[in-house]
Amino acid sequence: MTTDTDTGTVKGTVEDLDALVKAPNADELAALLVAKDRPPRPSALTSSLTFGWRAMLKIKHVPEQLFDVTAFPIMMVLMYAYLFGGALAGSVSSYIQFLLPGVLVMSIVMITMYTGVAINTDITKGVFDRFRTLPMWRPAPMVGYLLGDIVRYLIASVVILVVGLIIGYRPAGGILGVLAGVALLMVFSFAFSWIWTMFGLMLRSEKSVMGVSMMVIFPLTFLSNVFVDPKTMPGWLQAFVNNSPVSHVATAVRELMAGHWPGADIAWSLGWAALFLVVFGAATMRLYNRK
Repeated sequence: MTTDTDTGTVKGTVEDLDALVKAPNADELAALLVAKDRPPRPSALTSSLTFGWRAMLKIKHVPEQLFDVTAFPIMMVLMYAYLFGGALAGSVSSYIQFLLPGVLVMSIVMITMYTGVAINTDITKGVFDRFRTLPMWRPAPMVGYLLGDIVRYLIASVVILVVGLIIGYRPAGGILGVLAGVALLMVFSFAFSWIWTMFGLMLRSEKSVMGVSMMVIFPLTFLSNVFVDPKTMPGWLQAFVNNSPVSHVATAVRELMAGHWPGADIAWSLGWAALFLVVFGAATMRLYNRK
């Protein structure tokens, strides 16, 4: 049998538990929230760098993502140098002086499409729905992706230059010319990547993003002055090649690495970059806010 003392003890324990799990009233919640200062809202730079670091952590956990910025550039340099070198310039060492800056531009431009694929994958998983609820600068996830990809572009650039130096490339502009050419290419690639962020938001699957990206990139890169001088092309094709953004960037990078200062092509490259950033950056953010 249960005594009165035992019953009182049990009741007291139950009351204590009820007091512990009892929800606080509105006044208690208000006092709790007002008692402490709110953390400051993160700045646009801080938010973007945080998402850029997130992109780097994804590479850390899935290092196979670096395949396209290591093995792919090596394959591009060796394949085109030894395939076309003897036929177009008489030797690989002669042709590589013209080819390598162009292949550098071509490889980085082709790699930019993986930005759209990564964004589309995150959207499919529902990650971006969580990002939009955070109190931060709205474009931060997109800018962070692109900042993280710049690291990948730099890795690819180093790989291509090292392979080129091994097989005979000698930049007359020295280290300063090479750094200037790579810097210009990074600015252009950052702006060009906004095209794929738009497609990543617009299309419904990563395969669709990949397919559309290839349809855009292949004509721009192969119908350019990456491999040969456009003067040997038909007049109607020269008109397209000479006004292609890839041709302007390839010429500017080639001349900078050769020790020259191609003011017109640098201006065209930066102009194209500004156009891509304004048009496709605005379209991306419009889709991001509405999707």
